[in-house]
Amino acid sequence: MPVAVRSAYDPKNMVFRHLGPTGLKVSIFSLGGWLTYGGTQKGSIVKDCLQAAWDNGINFFDTAEVYANGQCEIEMGQALKELDWPRDEYVISTKVFFGTGRKEPNTRGLSRKHVVEGVKSCLERLQTPYADIVFAHRPDVGTPMKEIVEGFTQVIRNLNLAYYWGTSEWSAVQIAEATAIAERYNLIAPVAEQPQYNAFHRERFEAEYAPLYQQFQYGTTIWSPLASGLLTGKYNDGIPEDSRFATNPGFFNETVKELKTPEGQAKIEKVRKLSTIAERLGGNASQLALAWAAKNENVSSVILGATKVQQIHDNCKALLLLEKLTPEVMEEIEGVLQNKPAKAPTYGRNR
Repeated sequence: MPVAVRSAYDPKNMVFRHLGPTGLKVSIFSLGGWLTYGGTQKGSIVKDCLQAAWDNGINFFDTAEVYANGQCEIEMGQALKELDWPRDEYVISTKVFFGTGRKEPNTRGLSRKHVVEGVKSCLERLQTPYADIVFAHRPDVGTPMKEIVEGFTQVIRNLNLAYYWGTSEWSAVQIAEATAIAERYNLIAPVAEQPQYNAFHRERFEAEYAPLYQQFQYGTTIWSPLASGLLTGKYNDGIPEDSRFATNPGFFNETVKELKTPEGQAKIEKVRKLSTIAERLGGNASQLALAWAAKNENVSSVILGATKVQQIHDNCKALLLLEKLTPEVMEEIEGVLQNKPAKAPTYGRNR
């Protein structure tokens, strides 16, 4: 006899937020595959990491066509198939723009052709009939904005390949343009941005995007909340062999060089001070950095990256620090960072 309702998910003590203006709820911490799954991590470890995230109440998983040139989607898709969770109990997002390394010019960008065919290829690799969210991984200045919005509308409205679409590292002006076009032509507007955001990278998220949060309730699924590991303290005394800076030397070459400069050393000194605050609160530097990012009400979900199961269990303990970030503690952290973006002047016209 078939069961009436099959369920495998337990939210534990996870916090959930709406994805921007939508009714979709995503876990405040999510798990992504950038620079890990399909690249340095393959096989059973991918499934083990997804299971660890699930066991901590995470219901949201993120990938992209360009991650390991499609291999990340294959690895995560196979893991999800083997885990056999009910499809309606988890949220998965992928991204199109960069392609998978092929030379044919229509296999990248945001033409309607690549948006539609790229998404179909993503789903084939993921072994799933639909993605919950599809992101435009970068803006495409070579394609008319109307065509881009039409392409994602076709993916959602006509082909049922996704429920929502969003942007990644788009400017606020481009997001507003896409939204205006959607309203004008009865198309589907983007609902969320996937930007870099962490304690050392704040200007775009906190200043440039501020009008989007107010006007459109635009959501965000942020990447690199630990500044690729810098905020964990692991680089305070050099580059560990198993770190991202070591395993992806080409990608992080300039970042490693910067660490040797006075500016880089100043960041490391700030990490040491933040570690002291974290320890006083009963956590570590990683957990404090993650909780700090999640504290921002405009963050829908903080994307974690992990190569080991224990990293996920450790990172999810940031939930315990989140409730300890009082206004006084946040002010103390600001005193260490000294990089809060200035707000746009209102000339006394605040509502």
